[in-house]
Amino acid sequence: MRIVIADDAVLIREGLNAMLRQAGMEVLAAVNDARELLEAVTEHRPDAVIVDIRMPPTYTTEGLAATERIRREYPGIAVLILSMHVETEYALAIVNSGEGGVGYLLKERILNVEQMVAALRDIANGGALIDASLIEELMAGHRTGGRFDQLTVREREVLGLMAQGYTNRAIGDRLNLSIKTVESYVTSILGRLQIEADEGVHRRVRAVLMYLRVNGPARPGGPLRLRRWPGRNPIG
Repeated sequence: MRIVIADDAVLIREGLNAMLRQAGMEVLAAVNDARELLEAVTEHRPDAVIVDIRMPPTYTTEGLAATERIRREYPGIAVLILSMHVETEYALAIVNSGEGGVGYLLKERILNVEQMVAALRDIANGGALIDASLIEELMAGHRTGGRFDQLTVREREVLGLMAQGYTNRAIGDRLNLSIKTVESYVTSILGRLQIEADEGVHRRVRAVLMYLRVNGPARPGGPLRLRRWPGRNPIG
């Protein structure tokens, strides 16, 4: 796999460089900021890039802006975003986009070579993943208690398929239901799980995250992998 690394911290940048080379990957460039990243991507067209969210000059969202541009102009390039801190807004955006080829890990995962390599292979193959710590943060204040006991058998079925990445249309095809009926089930699920409307476009994502927490899809301490279905929006 051909990789470009972008991180202003020299120890992290060179550490990743050495680690990935030892794992048999080809590091095409290891750069300091978003401008150099975009130049390296244009020159080398890598299979994947590793990007820090906060980079010079303002140390705010330069890495994220570069990521959005890369995904827009070079959709075949996978992007692994790294952050020192939990940025729930960006994590939710990744989940809610319904797109593959992207991941979000905390920098502490850099210490685990196998996990980093597995993450890169996952996103290069069209998958999406989010660090388990981010899932914990997203779920803070949304503990389910006995709310799942209020769901009917069919509602549990629908929510389970939502968590697997099926769209409403795909759920309807699988369960032999109309889209309108599936939409009614989704609305009922959101109500029974007490996910308020003021959470806006992320209500469905919240329901899926609550389901995943209860059913434990990820390896302990590992990232959550969001299955991607060809030609479909995984989250819907």
